[in-house]
Amino acid sequence: MPMDKYNILPADTYIVINKGIINNEDRKILNMLYQPIIGPLPITLYYTLWSDLDKSEIVSNINYHQHLITNMHLTLDELAQERKKLEAIGLLKTKVKQDNINNYIYELYSPLSANEVFNHPILNIVLYNNVGKKDYEKLVEYFKLPKINTTGYEDITATFSDVFMSVPLTSTEIISDDIRKNNKLKLKINKNFDFSFLIESMPKNIDIDKCFNKDIRELILNLSFLYDIDAMHMQNIIKGCLNERGMIVKDELRKSCRNYYQFDHGGLLPSIVNNTQPEYLKKPIGDMSKRAKMIYTFETISPYDVLRKKNNGAEPLKRDLKLVEDLMVDLKLNAGVVNVLIDYTLKVNNNKLNRNFIETIAGQWKRLNIETVEEAMNLAEKEHKKYNKNIVKAAANVKVEKLPEWFDKKIEKKEVKLEEKNEIEELLKEYQ
Repeated sequence: MPMDKYNILPADTYIVINKGIINNEDRKILNMLYQPIIGPLPITLYYTLWSDLDKSEIVSNINYHQHLITNMHLTLDELAQERKKLEAIGLLKTKVKQDNINNYIYELYSPLSANEVFNHPILNIVLYNNVGKKDYEKLVEYFKLPKINTTGYEDITATFSDVFMSVPLTSTEIISDDIRKNNKLKLKINKNFDFSFLIESMPKNIDIDKCFNKDIRELILNLSFLYDIDAMHMQNIIKGCLNERGMIVKDELRKSCRNYYQFDHGGLLPSIVNNTQPEYLKKPIGDMSKRAKMIYTFETISPYDVLRKKNNGAEPLKRDLKLVEDLMVDLKLNAGVVNVLIDYTLKVNNNKLNRNFIETIAGQWKRLNIETVEEAMNLAEKEHKKYNKNIVKAAANVKVEKLPEWFDKKIEKKEVKLEEKNEIEELLKEYQ
């Protein structure tokens, strides 16, 4: 996740402005469709900001960020991280004005409809990957409209003109810009995609303005990001999706991009290195041991951020990101399991991500159906002890590699005491 230019302080103020309308159906969508994608904490933050609104649910009084971190039991860094997830998913827009203290405006936006989520080129794929096929099908069934047989029925619905007559307008100016409505934010994808090359490669007889309108450009950008397709390859895909009027058929474009990706990846759908461990595979919160703290860390951080932290904040190398993407796409390893694998490999392999070494371990974990962080940690510990035991037998003077802190099973039931807090934070600070 990108570094924040502004560091939030407890004394910084904020107000909440409601840019949408939320109803019971929206709450179901937030809880059932958005939460599996971004996790429970951003959704809790959304509801907390909503509760700060006045009785008319339009704007809040001025609050301090101390109010948020106290109510949500989060650190300032954690608060900023969860806020960015809301921004990235299109539920929040943040504005700031610098002064002696920074003043923030949080604009809340309505979630997409269930139909929009299930037809979104990115959200739909991420939702499927996070909840799994079985739960995904349950969600689709829940939001699906029932089919009613209307055979034999006649539509006798009255039209507007059947009931009302046209009357002359008054001289009063009609202003509707400021009326509350169900505002929704679209996902912003920062990607350098060469639309100029794409357009120049199109047949000369098509209407460029109509063919590449705003919605089509946005869809192309989303699909190019999700399936890692550059303009040169996208042009060939688009040419096969043009209808007789020279217009791009959206459904055909989605399908063709998906088929293009699956052809190169053995029929698998893409995952994203910014994903975190699926909610249903996380360890229940409540255990306060050091080991549980480490498990929680691996579950709530993405592989991308693990690599970035290991690089002291620098952007991960493309080959490292490609390796992680392959683990998540080709082997379908969950994000938290990949985090354990990265951490273990760097600790025992002199801070090198050796592809052959990692793929050997990843293949074993896949065959053993390792899905949770705790399973990955336990197996890594078991296999490493077996390996070192064999080495010791062969050579008594062998040097045993430095192990990750979480290899010590004695810490599993050890409660976190007040005097140990600094030690634990030091251990985990590179992930926070």
